[in-house]
Amino acid sequence: MASLFLGQVAQLAGGRLLQGRPDTPILSYTFDSRQVAPGTLFFALKDKRDGHQFVRDAYDKGAAAACISEEVGSLPPDFGLIRVEDTLKALQTLAARWLGLHPVKIVGITGSVGKTSTKEFTAHLLQEKFRVLKSPGNFNNQIGVPISILSMDGSQEIAVLEMGMSQRGEISKLTDIAPPDVAVITAIAPVHLEFFRDLEDIALAKKEILEGAKPGALAVLNGDDSLLRKMGEAWGGRVLYYGSSPDFPVRAENLEQLGLEGIRFDLVLGDEKTSLRVPFLNRALVSNLLAACAVAHSFGLKLAEILPALNDLPAVEHRGQLLELKNGIRVYDDSYNSNPVALKSVLESLGRIPARRKIAVLGDMLELGPQEISFHREAGARVPENGWNILVTVGQRARHLVEGAVECGFDPGSVYSFDEALQAAAWLRDFLQAGDLVLVKGSHGLALDRIVTFLKKEMEA
Repeated sequence: MASLFLGQVAQLAGGRLLQGRPDTPILSYTFDSRQVAPGTLFFALKDKRDGHQFVRDAYDKGAAAACISEEVGSLPPDFGLIRVEDTLKALQTLAARWLGLHPVKIVGITGSVGKTSTKEFTAHLLQEKFRVLKSPGNFNNQIGVPISILSMDGSQEIAVLEMGMSQRGEISKLTDIAPPDVAVITAIAPVHLEFFRDLEDIALAKKEILEGAKPGALAVLNGDDSLLRKMGEAWGGRVLYYGSSPDFPVRAENLEQLGLEGIRFDLVLGDEKTSLRVPFLNRALVSNLLAACAVAHSFGLKLAEILPALNDLPAVEHRGQLLELKNGIRVYDDSYNSNPVALKSVLESLGRIPARRKIAVLGDMLELGPQEISFHREAGARVPENGWNILVTVGQRARHLVEGAVECGFDPGSVYSFDEALQAAAWLRDFLQAGDLVLVKGSHGLALDRIVTFLKKEMEA
């Protein structure tokens, strides 16, 4: 954690210390009163809830101080209070200035799909040679990024930060805090189309990570994405492409899916090459791994240096985990989020795996804008095309998946639809049979992870 005293924090955050001792040590930083521990600085943010209502709770839990923008009532004089005009801006300013005190390299990762997996793989590979900070979970927004930075203790050499957005200008604000030395864009896909005109508009929003990068920064781009190739050609800086083309310095060749044994391919890293087998069932994860390899390559790591890490890749919760339940039932947990591109990939990849029955449990894909019905119908057509036997839907939009599937010959008698995740979970518990393979995927707002949690509890191997 950023090791600072209360007076230093007030100065760096651009605030005024109202009360409390300037030499009070600050041991951690949070905006969630449930995460307060002794020595914490609590930021009273105005988000979905007004954090000023929880300052007293933070004090009761042992917080050392709070950063506020309005009156919070009487508190003991030894409890620190920093007054600022805007608590979110103060958090971001503190993080940016703390970062400026340390010579750490920033790897910023954005894209419509695969950000978190790419971040996890990248940090995992870089840790073979460097001291690395990575943003936890999906801390990728204007709150999560500065909180991640403030978890640095100053010893790190590289910070791997996920940078997300749902509207134009949001990535620019993140690069104002942490301008990347290496900027990664994984893909441009129809995500958040509710807030954009088209894919080109999304690409412009993602391009902000390049525009906000440090002078001389490197862009690591998915060369298999035509919009990113166009972006790279137009950008005046250095570009490193990864993907499947023999023209790319980092690429996968001779890719072969091995069913439940994963995927085998030849990894090319500059002028080096090795045969690799990874425990991925979804081919999309190979692209995320290539992005991580490209970043490692840009920092001078050789294949021999990252090979141990490549043979011990981390599983990312709810983003492609295969779970073994009783009676040989397998659940592929990809429940964190969904969009048309990601759903197409996982339906195709898992559709090749033999199983007694293949059951697709699919939830709504959210924020797709005016074309949401057609996107769902097109995705539904992939269900029979890829050999799925049973379709289970959760949510109202997902019923359009059914329309697309049935139009392409899927048996209506093999369709089961539910309004909520736990209804589907209870039904699945009684419906599943030995040897079934179950895919669970839907947008985060549907909370399909509850299906996975329920089945794990009820059907442990």
